[in-house]
Amino acid sequence: MTFRIILLLAISFWLQQKATAEVIEVCPTCPVTTIRQGIELAQTGDEVRVFPGTYREGTILVNKSITLKGIDWPVIDGEDQYEILTILASGVTVEGFKLINAGKSTLRDMSAIRVDHQRHFSICDNIIENAQFGIYLAYGFDGIVENNRLESNAKEEISSGNGVHCWYAKRIFIAHNTIKRHRDGIYLEFTDDSRILDNWSENNLRYGLHFMFSNRDAYSYNTFMNNGAGVAVMFSKGIEMTHNLFEHNWGRSSYALLLKEIYDAKLENNQFLSNTIGILMEGATRIEYQHNLFKSNGWAIQMTGGCIDNHFESNAFISNALDMVVSSNVNNNTFDGNYWSEYTGYDLDRDGYGDVPHRPVKLFSYITSQTPETIVLLRSFFVDLLNFSEKVSPVLTPANVTDQKPLIQMPIL
Repeated sequence: MTFRIILLLAISFWLQQKATAEVIEVCPTCPVTTIRQGIELAQTGDEVRVFPGTYREGTILVNKSITLKGIDWPVIDGEDQYEILTILASGVTVEGFKLINAGKSTLRDMSAIRVDHQRHFSICDNIIENAQFGIYLAYGFDGIVENNRLESNAKEEISSGNGVHCWYAKRIFIAHNTIKRHRDGIYLEFTDDSRILDNWSENNLRYGLHFMFSNRDAYSYNTFMNNGAGVAVMFSKGIEMTHNLFEHNWGRSSYALLLKEIYDAKLENNQFLSNTIGILMEGATRIEYQHNLFKSNGWAIQMTGGCIDNHFESNAFISNALDMVVSSNVNNNTFDGNYWSEYTGYDLDRDGYGDVPHRPVKLFSYITSQTPETIVLLRSFFVDLLNFSEKVSPVLTPANVTDQKPLIQMPIL
């Protein structure tokens, strides 16, 4: 049984506490004209059905276990002053609304939808525009955030917020959302056992997805494009990263994926295309890298201090300016059985592996790690001569960064 189905069943069970749910209709010409009034009349398990119109009601408190359902996208306007919906009960569903102009503050985090110390919630099929924080989950448990479209107009990090923000949360399912122009697309801090699936995170100022102190989470089939940086996984363990696309996260200090002080992770079947740096590693330990594609990046992998017990196998490195930069002594990491488009060896015994080991760290990559300004010489004849001389007689590049069994043909990814 999938993670999402378990959560849906839990929410359905919660809402079935009231055997005969009633429907309360809200519209500008109905007997009930405000969402607030509809919530006041509702009992546990009821549905407040809101029809088209624009509703300006300040901050609306959802303090009962009900379904709040919009028909044909009714608009709730925060008038640039108010947090729009604050969920103060478990078992709440919010779906089908367009929430605009949530309030902004430099003193506190204001959002379009906030869940505060609750569980078994579902926030689905909503449009959120011009909000500092889109969906804010504080101590939220066993919830679903799915099929929402969040778009803001963040200009600078200090005054902007995140699209989906999770703080001290557990077992959250975040799927099929489109998130644009926030500080971080999705942010998880102290958030465990959660799944991030098939989201599109684009043009966010800082990160498309950001983990801090979060464990046993997984993100799969997501797209991270044109962000300040793609994904940052920091001070976390047990993170699974599979089948994601990292594309054109480009800039002077940008990267597709940052791994900083993380442990016991898996990185498989991802694509890194046209990024400044594919993966920047610092203090990354016991990580399996398999079946990933690195193509047309500036640096495919940049490995700094404290990276041990990592294993690279069946990855493909194609047309990157530099496949690998290692700026520290490498300890027992392995790089065997990968495909390197720059490999010029041969396979006389036809076993599919090159007979000559491949050294992916060039002398020039070592020089650029020490003196970044030298990158302007990348395509010069002088650099080709340097790399050739180091290949013939290695002196400065790390001897233990070697693929002993380079693939002759690109693996199926």
